[in-house]
Amino acid sequence: MIQVQGLTKYYGRVPAIRDLAFHADQGEIVGFLGPNGAGKTTTMRILTGYMPPTSGKASVAGYDVVDESLQVRERIGYLPETVPLYPELTVREYLEYMGRLRAVRDLAERIETVMGEVRISGRADNFIGSLSKGLRQRVGLAQALLHQPPVLILDEPTIGLDPAQIIEVRELVRGLGQDRTVLLSTHILSEAQQICDRVLIINQGRIVAEDTPDNLQAQLAGGDRLYVQVAAGQAALTSQIEALPGVRQVLFEPAEDRIVVHSEPGQDPRAAVARLIVESGHDLLELRPAGISLEEVFLQLTREQEAAE
Repeated sequence: MIQVQGLTKYYGRVPAIRDLAFHADQGEIVGFLGPNGAGKTTTMRILTGYMPPTSGKASVAGYDVVDESLQVRERIGYLPETVPLYPELTVREYLEYMGRLRAVRDLAERIETVMGEVRISGRADNFIGSLSKGLRQRVGLAQALLHQPPVLILDEPTIGLDPAQIIEVRELVRGLGQDRTVLLSTHILSEAQQICDRVLIINQGRIVAEDTPDNLQAQLAGGDRLYVQVAAGQAALTSQIEALPGVRQVLFEPAEDRIVVHSEPGQDPRAAVARLIVESGHDLLELRPAGISLEEVFLQLTREQEAAE
């Protein structure tokens, strides 16, 4: 549903994005992950027809974002980082206004449907200015869904929300992505991990990695890690554990009072580690796998890019 090839945008002489290439399919939630200023919002503004690229091509549902901008806008629901709401209107009045702008058929019925979909039916007659930030985000989602678009583009949909509101919005997005294409930008790594089917990591205007969260973690980890804790004498065990088959490296972390066992790719030394600890007379308190986090993936990739440049 979204195809991007060689997309580049300059602001004067400063490149915001450079030679981006990616895709997002129907029924897929793709996370656009990167720090503030990485180029996420610029890319979304190009895809939604708010600004043209300097070079490159992008299409939504088969329509070119520059040459067929009107057809693209008909097929996109856009939730910008700052939702353009009118505080003096009620929720229903605002959705009626947005629906008339988009010439939505059976508008009254669609308003009831989308309010139910984002769970704000009980707030239909409340003024938008009286709503919490989380409820205003839901109103923004409702207007993005009003014309039944096959593609949703959400720019930092959980920014500024409290923890309970973040969970609610994440659940909404997961539900919305079941039969739509969703491109979601965020700088919150755990959010991408929990919501997205696939992640694009962008840094300094370039995509530095693209895969599922699990695959990115596995590729960069080069093998699994185990956290091991015994009652006493942990430092003395490191050399013995390192000699076991399938173990690549063993480190003792005094601050955490634990041993970190790095295994070779495809190897699982847990049984051997546990047996060694018990047979050597130590009390085993903890032995659990600890994969590389998405935070570590992001930091490693961006460091590699900076070193290459």
